[in-house]
Amino acid sequence: MSCGGVFWSSFGTSPGAVALAAAILFGCSGAEVSATPLTPFRYEAQAQRHCPHDRVVWLDFSKGVYYGKGQKRYAQGFDGSFVCLSEARDSLHRRSLLGLR
Repeated sequence: MSCGGVFWSSFGTSPGAVALAAAILFGCSGAEVSATPLTPFRYEAQAQRHCPHDRVVWLDFSKGVYYGKGQKRYAQGFDGSFVCLSEARDSLHRRSLLGLR
């Protein structure tokens, strides 16, 4: 999200406009976004120990998609790793619809 000078050109010099601009800028500078870090694993058992209450998926980094255990491309390829489903979703990777059984 950009909180730069785009807003300043649309506001006048009235006190209400200055207060509104200050509120927008204050809101932008105070908002901290924290994301869940993506932790890739070489083996499925390692990923399952990392997230025992979550499903493990195969994340293909080159395509930006993840595959579930029943899918054809699960654990296939050199550009992927096992990760927790919640971490893959939080990292904005999408689910593959190919190979659903």
